[in-house]
Amino acid sequence: MSNPRGRSFTGDVTSTMSSRRKARKRALDVLYEADLRQAPITDVLEAYLERLPSPRPEQLDYTVSLAEGVARQLDRVDELIASYAEGWTLDRMPVIDRNLARIAVFELIYRDEIDDAVAITEAVELARSLSTEDSPRFLNGVLGRIAEYASR
Repeated sequence: MSNPRGRSFTGDVTSTMSSRRKARKRALDVLYEADLRQAPITDVLEAYLERLPSPRPEQLDYTVSLAEGVARQLDRVDELIASYAEGWTLDRMPVIDRNLARIAVFELIYRDEIDDAVAITEAVELARSLSTEDSPRFLNGVLGRIAEYASR
């Protein structure tokens, strides 16, 4: 489908989603490293930004916003995940799943411009390519319950 200027709507949406997904993946890289090193997220983010080559990646502001937002709201985000991850503690979760959940919960609770379905789908898709076979289903369930709670 195209608009009057001849641009494909599908292409425009795909490129936007792709760059946001890349931003989420970069935020995951930062959170993952901070988690493994047991270092403050903001310190790891600062070092990550210093390592980036020029020109800066597209949507870098969104990466920074996600990482800083999770760092700021970490206690509340982790509390929600722990409350809704039936039978799982944060420590028992794979590191990737824990940090994908943190990003998605931050988006669900604190980023009104992001649709709940988008935040959940993006976490599930990243889990599908980066984590265990059971991770997508697990994250979908936990995040769906948190989204339901947040919409009340």
